[in-house]
Amino acid sequence: MISLEDIEDMSALTRAEIDALAEHEHLTVYDATLMGDYMMKVHHGPQRVNEMICEDIRAALHDGNAAHAHELFAVLRGFIAKHPEAARGVD
Repeated sequence: MISLEDIEDMSALTRAEIDALAEHEHLTVYDATLMGDYMMKVHHGPQRVNEMICEDIRAALHDGNAAHAHELFAVLRGFIAKHPEAARGVD
């Protein structure tokens, strides 16, 4: 049987990026891993992952949770560094 760790290891995303998607989409980590891996392979998928993380940063700031916004910003920076095609304005 394939474990969650095995699936994460096969994904193009880090655990922190997967956790951010799970939070944004209100999914289990397992489902977010599968969704994120799929999104990284479709046209404009990486840009959509970028947008989701940005939306969660805005939501955290709106809720007054600067610490969580900071954590998500670190996730976003790592994501853009690893996936420059996800940056806004890149087509």
